[in-house]
Amino acid sequence: MPYSYEPQFYEDLTPGKVFESAGRTVTETDIGMHSALTGDWTEVHTNAAYAEGTRFGERIGHGPLTFSLATGLFARCGVMERTVVAFLGVDDLRFPRPVHIGDTVSATFEVTERRETASREGAGIVDFDTVVTDEADDPVLEMTMRFMFSKRAEP
Repeated sequence: MPYSYEPQFYEDLTPGKVFESAGRTVTETDIGMHSALTGDWTEVHTNAAYAEGTRFGERIGHGPLTFSLATGLFARCGVMERTVVAFLGVDDLRFPRPVHIGDTVSATFEVTERRETASREGAGIVDFDTVVTDEADDPVLEMTMRFMFSKRAEP
C-alpha cells in the first residue's frame, strides 16, 4: 500500500480507500510521558520489577497510550490536514495484544462508510476501520474511528 501524505476531502474518501502510516517505535519515554500526563502510574506499565512477575514478563504500554499512538499515526498520514472538522468518536475499540517497549507500530485506515450530515453544511461523516500492528504484523489495536470532513468548496 502506498503511504498517503495528501489532505483528503469528504468527496475523496470513498469506501474501500486505504491509507497506511509510517512506523513508530514505542519507547520507555512514551510510557513515562503518558503516565505523567494522565496520572496512570499502574505498575505493569511503570515498575520493571513488578512487571517482570506478570504474565507479560516486562512493562507494557497503556491501552490509552496505544490509542493515542493510533491517532498520531493517522495524523502523520496527512489525510485530515486542514480538511477535518471534528473527531466524532470511536466504536468497537479492542486491544488484542499488548504493546511493549521497543515495538514498532504502524497502522492501516480503511474507509468503510461515508454519509451526509444535516448538522453541518459543507461537511460529511466518514468512518475508518483502523488496525494498528506491531513489527510482526500482529494487531495491537482495532477500532472504527469517525470523523467529520470538509467538502470541497464549490466554485
